[in-house]
Amino acid sequence: MPAIEIIRSLTEMTNWSARHRRKGNSISFVPTMGFLHEGHLSLMKEGKRQADKLVISIFVNPTQFGPGEDFDSYPSDLDRDFKLAEDIGADVVFTPTKADFYPQGFDTFINQEKLPNHLCGLSRAGHFQGVMTIVAKLFNVVNPDIAVFGEKDFQQLAIIRRMVKDLNFNIRIIGHPTVRETDGLARSSRNSKLTSDQRITALSLFASLEKAQNTLKSEETSAAVLIGNAADFISSHPGTEIDYIKICDPDTLDDVTIIDRPVVMAMAVKVGTTRLIDNMILNPDK
Repeated sequence: MPAIEIIRSLTEMTNWSARHRRKGNSISFVPTMGFLHEGHLSLMKEGKRQADKLVISIFVNPTQFGPGEDFDSYPSDLDRDFKLAEDIGADVVFTPTKADFYPQGFDTFINQEKLPNHLCGLSRAGHFQGVMTIVAKLFNVVNPDIAVFGEKDFQQLAIIRRMVKDLNFNIRIIGHPTVRETDGLARSSRNSKLTSDQRITALSLFASLEKAQNTLKSEETSAAVLIGNAADFISSHPGTEIDYIKICDPDTLDDVTIIDRPVVMAMAVKVGTTRLIDNMILNPDK
């Protein structure tokens, strides 16, 4: 297998994509912020299945972090990331710099009117503006046919799909199921920040989602009841601080009161100082 190609220049990345498009190769793309884990690798494997060439990016995007968030301490291990990407069979790791994407005088951002005004967007002002802006910029440079995103970041996936549709990007967006540890904890780069005790506490998120689905099976269809049960259960674990627990429409993210169709239950919870998210589709017919 040829060694993976590391590209740092925007122009070089654009030229690489143009060259392979001329050869008739399709390109899939997985944007990441690095510190790769099995969740990222599953997205990359899906990208490999979907196209002739796979590009991943590693860029910790400053514009999606708010004051007091963990931009400065976001974990990083580029050498390990390069090795993991090579083992998966990625063709390119694209690692631009902040100066490449946000040069002096940068003043243009992408906004969306409705979807960001739910879930994580309510407590992370400007977060999705930063996400949409960097993803659009990456799309313009990499020029992929397909991009793969994880369903763990359910709101992000919905927002990217809407942006691609609204702005006429000729890119197919694929959502890939959440990858979990054997005990159910959703894979996340931030899991590395959890102490052993906090990691046990963090399992309460997935457990509360499973409990909600099981309660729904017993014909309890009130969203308020399921949310209240989850809040009580998570709060009974030490060191937890609930940002939100919502049950909402999977397309609009509007709150749902009665569960009479598949809905998404989503939550964000701080365990110690680490903010974790998780979600599950609740189906009354499951």
